Amino acid sequence: MTQRPGAREGAPFHLIFDNPVIPGNTGNAIRLSANTGVRLHLVEPLGFNFDDRHLKRAGLDYHDLADVTVHTDLDACLSALPDARVFAFTAHSDTWHGSISYRPGDALLFGTEPTGLPPEHLSHPRVTEAVRIPMLPARRSMNLSNSAAVGVFEAWRQLGFPGAS
Repeated sequence: MTQRPGAREGAPFHLIFDNPVIPGNTGNAIRLSANTGVRLHLVEPLGFNFDDRHLKRAGLDYHDLADVTVHTDLDACLSALPDARVFAFTAHSDTWHGSISYRPGDALLFGTEPTGLPPEHLSHPRVTEAVRIPMLPARRSMNLSNSAAVGVFEAWRQLGFPGAS
């Protein structure tokens, strides 16, 4: 586990990217983390390194304001969050993300950009429930960073936007 600069105490909940490969999406998530207080967890392998120019560009100057931790695998990540309820975001669920009553400490789990979460991660014993973001029919998926923003803002809204001004 590697902690990046910007760690803060009291984050309202957690955002997990499982094996992200597009640096711009992770850069956007870093910016999302900095602006909402959510803790961002990245599960290796990553499809980029932190020197990637696209990652830096998407994250702008928010890297030092975000709380980002890199974990060697999903089990290591979830072990670091022993009390978290884990909501796995997937297109393969009948439960809408907005129907969940989120609580402080919850974790929102998103899969890799090309394929989403693998079946073994969707069925991981720590996953509380699989949820989906509503979309029009015959659409495959939304962009990862957009999906994460939709999930994060719904959970943060339900918690009363702690820390917001």
